[in-house]
Amino acid sequence: MKKMWFPVIIGLAIIVMIFGLAGCEQASTASGEIPDINLSSQQNGIWVTGQGEVSVKPDIAVISLGIESEDNSVATARDRAAAAMNDVMDTLSTNGIAEKDIQTQYFNIQQVRTWDRETEKEIVTGYRVTNTVTVTIRDIENVGTIIDAVTDAGGDLTRINGINFSIDDPGEYYEEARKEAMADAKNKAEQLTKLANVDLGDVTFISENSYYAPVTKSAMAVGYDEAGGYTTSISPGELDISLSIQVAYAIK
Repeated sequence: MKKMWFPVIIGLAIIVMIFGLAGCEQASTASGEIPDINLSSQQNGIWVTGQGEVSVKPDIAVISLGIESEDNSVATARDRAAAAMNDVMDTLSTNGIAEKDIQTQYFNIQQVRTWDRETEKEIVTGYRVTNTVTVTIRDIENVGTIIDAVTDAGGDLTRINGINFSIDDPGEYYEEARKEAMADAKNKAEQLTKLANVDLGDVTFISENSYYAPVTKSAMAVGYDEAGGYTTSISPGELDISLSIQVAYAIK
């Protein structure tokens, strides 16, 4: 019985599908109209992207600096690193760096290993202590002076890992870039309407994407001062604050 009913059920299902399709075809052709298709809103109107960019001088510098000490004894390596870092902290405070602008970035104690050819095994030859902090310098003119002072305080244990420049409050520059981006978007939209021989309507959509990136103009160099010897010179260069806005306009 099961084998007989199975093909009968399939046959009935096929018949129902055929009549259903025929009914749909008659319903659509009886009126002679093509059903409306809802397109995405992004396919309507004129979509353009406006660009705005402002070049500014950075007003803060963030330096990654630290102390690295190595010794056969982990306690000795740690003590040397702690003493050198305390001297560095005192120097930063003396040069006007607030506590809130100093943050520990990395601290590590690890074994120093080497390969022993005789035993064909790794052996521990000492211990390395690394203590790294990030320092925000708000008086950008003193960056070179602070680097020199920190280097003197930490001595041979001092490590300068890098320097970045930034804007403390970029809000006003974003406003200027935003105006340029909107003007650029409108100019592009007006040009397109002229080419298409249509009239530009109201704005129906706005989306913003902003960022700022350093221009590779900053540099570190060593200069010579007759009174104090060699000094580190820092050139902060410029930052480009860029902003793009996607705008949709209706077509009248």
